[in-house]
Amino acid sequence: MSTLRQKVNCGQISGVSPQISEQMLSVFAALARKHQVPGAQFAIYRGGSTVAHEVGELESGTGLRVTRETVFPIGSITKFFTATVAMILVADGDVDLDAPIRDYVPEMGDLGAMISLRQLLSHTSGLAESSGMEEKSSSSLCHYLVERVCGGNLVQPPGTGFSYSNPGYIVAGRLIETVTGMSWPEAVESILLRPLGIEPAFVNLPGTIPPRRQVATGHSVNTAAGRIRPVRQEPVPAFAPAAALAVSAVDLVKLGMIHVGPGRPELLPAAYATQMRQAVPRIDPFGLADGWGLGLAVYRQQSAEWAGHDGNANGTSCYVRINPTDGWVVALTSNSNTGVGLWQEFQAELARVGVPINLPRIPTPGGPQAAPPRGCAGQYTNGDIQCTVKAGSDGVVYLSADGQNFIRLTFDENLTFTFSAPDPTSFGPASTGRFARDPATGEIYGIHIAGRLARRRQRAVST
Repeated sequence: MSTLRQKVNCGQISGVSPQISEQMLSVFAALARKHQVPGAQFAIYRGGSTVAHEVGELESGTGLRVTRETVFPIGSITKFFTATVAMILVADGDVDLDAPIRDYVPEMGDLGAMISLRQLLSHTSGLAESSGMEEKSSSSLCHYLVERVCGGNLVQPPGTGFSYSNPGYIVAGRLIETVTGMSWPEAVESILLRPLGIEPAFVNLPGTIPPRRQVATGHSVNTAAGRIRPVRQEPVPAFAPAAALAVSAVDLVKLGMIHVGPGRPELLPAAYATQMRQAVPRIDPFGLADGWGLGLAVYRQQSAEWAGHDGNANGTSCYVRINPTDGWVVALTSNSNTGVGLWQEFQAELARVGVPINLPRIPTPGGPQAAPPRGCAGQYTNGDIQCTVKAGSDGVVYLSADGQNFIRLTFDENLTFTFSAPDPTSFGPASTGRFARDPATGEIYGIHIAGRLARRRQRAVST
């Protein structure tokens, strides 16, 4: 059976216990209600068939139902699509993974001589972060690179460590434009979406055709107050290669199927798909995953090794996981910030009925505690990210990120800390971070939080 004409149903997955489809259908709606998620979809592929289901509304209170074809803004999972297009160009011989990026993106100048596509896709380029929200809606990739990336700082030398970087994928998107002669949306549509049978839908992206499929509205949910409010997507065209796509759970499965079974060798040969899933040696994407490949995170679990990506747009939470060894692809889309709780419990249900997926290791407060490290107070930056660490008179250490209220930190012996946010809808019930210490001097020079390294201001690496 052609992978583009796979069977999509709500019945049994080939070769797998009927419990997977029966129990998932019965619990999915209950989990969505529990986490106050207005609308959601899931899709599970194995053995030539895809089981898919959807619940709820496009926008809370409207009565407009989520369907199989509804698309959800997937935020950072867009990077998975961008990376796949880039790897197709590599497989075709149009791009060298390890050549200086300046060879393809001359706007990068001297900075481009230091960075490769491999580093961009694996978040090891060292490029500092940027929110981009201050950019005008008409800002192009080229304009953004010249104005924001080339004149910025590196948070660390290229290739020396992991720091999640949206600008890195903007550069990768610009490379796609210069190599193909098309805009990024045109290239993604013609090179990847159409061959996969995915109807393109770009979120508030000028110059593209408005989506013909219904787009789910994001929601900000405060579970404690029982408040659900719609959230509109902000147009930031320069960030398109990092966050501009809207797709369904079934669409995510179609992309994931490149990595299972025979894959799609006419689109991306297996050797290049494998490279995407191989963790870059000697880097630690602390707080996000166990490793990182070229566009995909790596999750090492007792039952199996999975690859995938998470995506959070304004008020949406989406996930895709791939197990190439056993041939699984699992995807979930939701139109609420509380979709993260739905996803965590959904994984637990999958594991209970036989899917070899484990719950992510989520650090929680409690257990043996250590004294706060000396010398950790100060200002830390990564591009637009600003973190302030203060020590109270009682010896307790507090963290404020981007002007938010100070939150108490609890430490273990490895300089790792956890914190519980007063508003669980913003950070989740508990979050984690870690201070970085120079092994030679013992001095703290940075802080890892949300997958990003922020350095003391005086230690920023100038380009």
